[in-house]
Amino acid sequence: MQELHDAPLAPLTTFRLGGPATRLLTATTDAEVIAAVGEADASGTPLLVIGGGSNLVIGDKGFDGTALRIATKGFTLSGTSLELAAGEVWTDAVARTVEAGLAGIECLAGIPGSAGATPIQNVGAYGQEVSSTITEVVAYDRHTRETVTIPNEECAFSYRHSRFKAEPDRFVVLRVRFELEEANGLSAPLKYPETARAMGVEQGERVPASAARETVLRLRAGKGMVLDPEDHDTWSAGSFFTNPILEPDAFQDFLVRVRDHLGPDVAPPAFPAGDGRTKTSAAWLIDRAGFTKGYGDGPARISTKHTLALTNRGTATTEDLLALAREVVAGVYAVFGVTLVNEPVTVGVSL
Repeated sequence: MQELHDAPLAPLTTFRLGGPATRLLTATTDAEVIAAVGEADASGTPLLVIGGGSNLVIGDKGFDGTALRIATKGFTLSGTSLELAAGEVWTDAVARTVEAGLAGIECLAGIPGSAGATPIQNVGAYGQEVSSTITEVVAYDRHTRETVTIPNEECAFSYRHSRFKAEPDRFVVLRVRFELEEANGLSAPLKYPETARAMGVEQGERVPASAARETVLRLRAGKGMVLDPEDHDTWSAGSFFTNPILEPDAFQDFLVRVRDHLGPDVAPPAFPAGDGRTKTSAAWLIDRAGFTKGYGDGPARISTKHTLALTNRGTATTEDLLALAREVVAGVYAVFGVTLVNEPVTVGVSL
């Protein structure tokens, strides 16, 4: 297991931000992961687990403790059953399942990060979420000090949330198991309007899975959501804020504010979210509150391609990024009375 001291963490994140860790360990096997976690817990050393670094905002002072980078490998496909080691590159794994003619995660192409992070965030995009295909998550339980297998129904999946996110200091994901669909090379039924429009079909139709994947990659690239070292619009964590889910009373108050601010003929995006709640669009809120594409004049700015992405233009610090995020949160609340919640995990800092 590789060990470094006073190790830079910024290069391990897609934001390319943050100070160093006191110690950085890189684990390439499940046994090494468990050993590193166990050692940190036994000594009372703070532990930061890093996968692909695509959902991390690390403070400029860095991390005073042990950072554990999970670099495990393992892609096992048996029929329609898939098992991924936590360190597998997610977008590569998606490509391999499409090449195998399987459906279920093809619209999650291009999402940066590692497989082990997908159940934590219940990663989703373009009408798919991993919770619909995950069967089990194998994790190390830091409370009981044993490896456990958690079935889907015990993962408490919801929109961009899970049991693993709710208990961040308990589980370290080791492996993720999926059940995909054999559909003769076709995709799962397309649920997302933008994807269906881009492919010239109706929602609910199937298309070649490879074509669905390529279309999603093209759509994501157009929004700066596919990593490109030369494109500062991709020096981000993708969507920085989750789409707000409003209780009935809060949604009615929101509609009044929209009418007062934008006029009676403007209808905000609104989607049923269960239990009488309504989900609206964070990107719409940000844009209508005056934070348009490219907003900002400092080293941290809103992406020129998508208002939901905050970006490092090359010389930003984490404090620069947080100042922009706080400005957006305050501005959206002032106009619409809705509090945006950051999607990335913050380390040593907060909004």
